[in-house]
Amino acid sequence: MQHSSKTGKVLVTGGAGFIGSALIWQLNREGIDNILVTDFLGEDDKYQNLVPLRFADYLEGDALLELIEKNDPLLQDVKTIFHLGACSATTERNARYLIQNNYEYTRRLAEWALRYDVRFVYASSAATYGDGTDGMDDKMEDISRLRPLNMYGYSKHLFDLHAKRNGYLDRLVGLKYFNVYGPNEYHKGSMVSMVYRAFHQIKQEGSVKLFQSDRPEYKDGEQMRDFLYVKDAVSVTLHLARTPTAGGLFNVGSGKARTWLDLMRAIFAAQHLPEKVDFIPMPDVLKAKYQYFTEADITKLRTTGYHQEIPSLEESVADYVKNYLIPGKHLGE
Repeated sequence: MQHSSKTGKVLVTGGAGFIGSALIWQLNREGIDNILVTDFLGEDDKYQNLVPLRFADYLEGDALLELIEKNDPLLQDVKTIFHLGACSATTERNARYLIQNNYEYTRRLAEWALRYDVRFVYASSAATYGDGTDGMDDKMEDISRLRPLNMYGYSKHLFDLHAKRNGYLDRLVGLKYFNVYGPNEYHKGSMVSMVYRAFHQIKQEGSVKLFQSDRPEYKDGEQMRDFLYVKDAVSVTLHLARTPTAGGLFNVGSGKARTWLDLMRAIFAAQHLPEKVDFIPMPDVLKAKYQYFTEADITKLRTTGYHQEIPSLEESVADYVKNYLIPGKHLGE
């Protein structure tokens, strides 16, 4: 099969999901709508993310694997694959399902892309770093040292290891997204960001709940995360896809850790409301798996020529709260 070298179709898996639909929204803003979208649309409301967007066709995710098996003409013009579809629930206990959905599916898609010289950009995860003991360095040569803390992180790690072991990781782009938040995450249930959760808590109760710290070196609410707005996550994703020399694993974060209290203050400030935070005990089940500090080292990303400044947490939270959460809007509406 010949693939056109200059123009072509874009395939987005997980296109109805959070980052996938935000990516399609940005492509639409650039005048691109020759997009094949796949997902597994179940009984939740994520289809609503697709309603305002423009794309050429939609397929259920298992149908895509069948097309790949027979090298279907529908895929003939695909030049770039953004593989963002996965089960992203860090609490998912069905290991067999995670292996099939997150590892085997990715492997088959990547091997097809390599065979036909299609640019393959996929979501790995910052969860592959585990508790961060070995650092969160996307330049790490020996990724087998990493110890993910949950089955979701491990299912993502397995593909990174497979691509490395088979010598083709540098021909792909693997994205280790940190704490991404923003419009179109509304369907994610228990996996929504704390911005979404806190906004609704404040609306209902006038206050917000955070876990107490279980470690003396961190005060309550001063546990830290690298929070990244979905619009910036998409900007980085598109940059790496369009930079032919970029290959391997990349951290996708703001590069600046902020506290949970910083995040809460930004949410209150965006609504001009007084701050009211209550601390509750951390459940025992979380204590061993809780991350106290995450920060993306984005040096490797910067070396690929990504020079855009990443807006502050306060700016991005204000955009999310004022333009999407308060009016109840999706991207593109």
